[in-house]
Amino acid sequence: MKRTGLAICDPTKIIASPLTTVLTNNLNTFIESYIADENIEGFVIGYPRQMNYKPSEAVRYINPFVKYLEKKYSDIPVFLVDERFTSKMAVQAMVSGGMKKQKRRDKANVDKISAAIILQSFLDQKSK
Repeated sequence: MKRTGLAICDPTKIIASPLTTVLTNNLNTFIESYIADENIEGFVIGYPRQMNYKPSEAVRYINPFVKYLEKKYSDIPVFLVDERFTSKMAVQAMVSGGMKKQKRRDKANVDKISAAIILQSFLDQKSK
């Protein structure tokens, strides 16, 4: 609700990398600017689910954004990916990578690394 982590992949669509974290109220402007400069083939959105795979309460924030993207960028497909556990995985990746505790506390880092994990999951699934 406050921040949105963004990730990109390499031209071969094999490796996802964190891009940045944007305040959510600036997200639409950021995307519009980014699309003006870069070729976008699709949007991969982390979709919040509960442990029983049902959508969580947070989808009430995600669904309108997905509809906005589908309407504004109708020629760019939108893919929804289960985002469960990505924040925990991001923190673990930061610990494993040797990131100092102070940087791990920065939620912006967690958000953009989580975005890369979501995108990598999508890329891995698509390549199978």
